[in-house]
Amino acid sequence: MLNVECSSFSLRNVPAPGLLWVVLKLKSFARYWLPVFIWMAVIFSASGDRGSVRHSSRIIEPIVRWLFPQVQDETVHAVVYYVRKLAHVTEYAVLAMLLWRAFAKPATPNARPWSWRLTGSIIVIAAVYAASDEIHQLFVPNREGRPMDVLIDTSGAALGLFVIWLLGRWLKPKGDPQPAGSAQDSL
Repeated sequence: MLNVECSSFSLRNVPAPGLLWVVLKLKSFARYWLPVFIWMAVIFSASGDRGSVRHSSRIIEPIVRWLFPQVQDETVHAVVYYVRKLAHVTEYAVLAMLLWRAFAKPATPNARPWSWRLTGSIIVIAAVYAASDEIHQLFVPNREGRPMDVLIDTSGAALGLFVIWLLGRWLKPKGDPQPAGSAQDSL
């Protein structure tokens, strides 16, 4: 048994310091990365047959017809199309935000400054995941993979990161100097 005392923590009766390290790593994983993987699973599950136009239009079309009883069929189909594309943008904006949170680990306010390098990496990760999602849809009945959807998904990721950037600039205290070492990332 290990007995170590410090003013800020105690390792009294911990079987081994390695176990503490594992617990801290698991806690960090659960806090930052588990939401990313859960959201990726949600996106993947939406790529199945249940997420096809045939199924989603069963929800969207009645709502549109209830709100606008005199609407023409072409308009309903256009609304269904745009709602579905907005869902693409939204799901990948959320994915990019979760990825930013996982990589930046903002435990304290302004813990890690904005990084254009990290932003680019997250957009690439989202684009690769979007491409794999569209390839997956090629093998699902009633679905088809489209390169345009990869572009829409990637745009959603960029939009999500743009929102984080705007919030960071808006919430940043006035006159707060730029942290040392982040000058190369500010381009």
